[in-house]
Amino acid sequence: MTDIATTKATAALSGDHAAAARHAMLNRLRIGDRLFGLLTRSAAIAVLAVLGAVIVSLASGASPALARYGFGFLTSLSWNPVTEEFGALPAIYGTLVTSAIAMLIAVPAGILIAIFLTEICPIPLRRPIGIAIELLAGVPSIIYGIWGLFVLAPFLQVTLQPLLIHSLGNIPGIGGMFAGPPYGIGVMTAGLILAIMVLPFVASISRDVFTAVPAVLKEAGYGVGCTTWEVFGKIVLPYARAGVVGGVMLSLGRALGETMAVTFVIGNARRISGSILAPGTTISAIIANEFTEADGELYTASLIELGLILFIISLIVLAVARYLLMRIEQKRG
Repeated sequence: MTDIATTKATAALSGDHAAAARHAMLNRLRIGDRLFGLLTRSAAIAVLAVLGAVIVSLASGASPALARYGFGFLTSLSWNPVTEEFGALPAIYGTLVTSAIAMLIAVPAGILIAIFLTEICPIPLRRPIGIAIELLAGVPSIIYGIWGLFVLAPFLQVTLQPLLIHSLGNIPGIGGMFAGPPYGIGVMTAGLILAIMVLPFVASISRDVFTAVPAVLKEAGYGVGCTTWEVFGKIVLPYARAGVVGGVMLSLGRALGETMAVTFVIGNARRISGSILAPGTTISAIIANEFTEADGELYTASLIELGLILFIISLIVLAVARYLLMRIEQKRG
């Protein structure tokens, strides 16, 4: 009886030790979860704080221009530091048009490259070609600008631009977009440079999301007799469209904020022209060219307000991207 009692007591004691050990382990896990949650929450709050600080700083720096011009700053065509008359419309127009040209070229080309790499390209060549495309994203923007000024612009001046002027310049409706002499530099050249710069982002992200499509879905499509184009259009693209939209919007954000490459080739003319062959300017180009020369409070505040406008445009682009992704998920879900 004594041995049995001793055994029961030992078992009870061991059970108490095991329960205490489990309790201690659970406490450590709870503390770790709380610390991890606090860390992630702090990181998210820090991002919001930095974003808010940027907005407050830009708004504070732009306050003299905001008080002087108000909403008219967005619609004015004048930019004259001597008379202190400043307007953002030519810069906003140039920013939006060059980005639109870049996306019209880069998005179809990038998606086609991604299709080739995932569906058509021989397997031994997929990695080298993919790496070569991704290397384009690592080239400094000033290199693109120098190349655009000394190589691309002269080439366009004697080849593509005269062709566009003679073939499309006299067509009613769209002829004005290709009117004027072939300068070489201009809005179209800046758009082409931007297209080359954002192409790696579109192609790489699209390739990654196309690769993530389950192979069984594509095999099922080929099994019922679909062509490569039908498999892509009816299976791959609908499955991966959320990722493609995200990549396109990320590329658009890069195009909107590009500075040095555009500054080299756009011509830096502070006016609005209906022709994409004519020189123009962008928000980032004006800031880069003139910020060091701004010697008055109003001049500096106007440049800072341009930065605030570009920041707001970028936020709108990101908000639209988030909304589109949400709608896509709702339709899928």
